Amino acid sequence: MSQWKNLCALEDIPLLGSRVVQHPGGDIAVFRTDGDAVFALHDKCPHKGGPLSQGIVHGQRVTCPLHSWNIELASGEAVAPDQGCTARFQVKVEDGRVWLQA
Repeated sequence: MSQWKNLCALEDIPLLGSRVVQHPGGDIAVFRTDGDAVFALHDKCPHKGGPLSQGIVHGQRVTCPLHSWNIELASGEAVAPDQGCTARFQVKVEDGRVWLQA
């Protein structure tokens, strides 16, 4: 049985930005798109470990601030021609609150 952790209010995540959540396996970046979709990825680019939370969110992708790799927010996969993947985490929004599956 999965458990959900209440992270924050949706408004606490900047529009087209992110918020970092500490996790035993490494920091998690929780992103918010311009359509209020929320995604959570391990806060490390698969290329050189750059902090995705400091990247630019556009559409449903984030661009790593170190070497401009584009990462799909829904899957954590790098956009071709780049290759690699970062771990993704299940999140949901209910009644204006963001929840992370623990």
